[in-house]
Amino acid sequence: MNPNISIAPGARLEQPAAWGAVCALSLAAFALVASEFMPVSLLTPVAAELHISEGQAGQAIAISGAFALATSLLIPVLAGRLDRKVLLLALTGLMISSGTVAAYAPDYTMFMVGRALIGIAIGGFWSLSAATAMRLVPPAQVPRALAILNGGNALATVVAAPLGSYLGGVIGWRGAFFCVVPVAALAFAWKVVSLPPMRRERSSGSANVLKLLKRPAVALGMAASGLFFMGQFTLFTYLRPFLESVTHAGVQTLSLLLLLVGVAGVIGTTFIGRFLENGMYRTLVVIPVLMAAIGVLLAAFGGSVPVAAVLLACWGLVATAAPVGWWTWLARTLPHDAEAGGGLIVATVQLSIMLGASVGGLLFDAVGYGATFGTSALMLLAGAAMAVLAARAARREAAA
Repeated sequence: MNPNISIAPGARLEQPAAWGAVCALSLAAFALVASEFMPVSLLTPVAAELHISEGQAGQAIAISGAFALATSLLIPVLAGRLDRKVLLLALTGLMISSGTVAAYAPDYTMFMVGRALIGIAIGGFWSLSAATAMRLVPPAQVPRALAILNGGNALATVVAAPLGSYLGGVIGWRGAFFCVVPVAALAFAWKVVSLPPMRRERSSGSANVLKLLKRPAVALGMAASGLFFMGQFTLFTYLRPFLESVTHAGVQTLSLLLLLVGVAGVIGTTFIGRFLENGMYRTLVVIPVLMAAIGVLLAAFGGSVPVAAVLLACWGLVATAAPVGWWTWLARTLPHDAEAGGGLIVATVQLSIMLGASVGGLLFDAVGYGATFGTSALMLLAGAAMAVLAARAARREAAA
């Protein structure tokens, strides 16, 4: 998932647009997001072959989130004055290694090592990629460059889960994991030939994250976004075992249901801009409330395939579009500190994914899907309440 909207320190006016390099970044984003969420559609076969519970298999999402969190916070220090091209190539190399290790892992420990590697790649890539894309084109073409970069992210969001489920049924979960490796290798080769050398440039914005959090509107907004993503991934990570055990969906039906979530998400992402223009905070409050209701209804009536299909389509419609709302909130709330704010929201999202997947897995194993889905709903409602408080704080700041 892409939470980075940070502004690069000065796109180069004299340099022609390097669209090949932008497309290479987009392909890398596709491979990265597909790798990040591949376990969601493969929990059951992974758990069966590695002799672990489905909740333990779900920790593959949590560990990647944990390492992504650490990397997003440390990358400015670790990067130093290194060439961004070298860093991006190294991160793509980690992506290739991750897919290979996970696909050939003989046991649970090595599988989690592979997932830790993808977490490092996630945190580093999203902390660098948007700003890198903005340095590859003139200022007037930055929106187009970011749209292309996010296109890889959006495409992976649509196809990763259903394709992973389908490939898992045809060639096994190991083959499904390894399918990302050649895509990442192609992105690596494309970056080698298309990315120009890019030395680190100094940013004029604030890098003091704690200073940003002293603003009530920022602190409350970050808390609201964190609760939202935590609630989302508490449920979404364990969707496959629920659909298999409660809805009794076979591999083909499961793939179609997950594809439905992705297609609905594309539709939601297309139209959410209109709602954000007319009421940003209202949208950020309504979405988690709707998702909480969907989670409760899914737990109660998800045994029917048609009902589950309708509810999952509604989930995809709002859940996939919601991050656009939070990145819009960040841009409007921190227009002069977008770089520090971007790093902060990267860390917030990854921490939330890690905690959501962990809590959901523990509940799923110990109590069952009802507790997992109910806890997800409570987190989402708490996020909505926090968004209301953030809106009030923003109005007070504007009036001051």
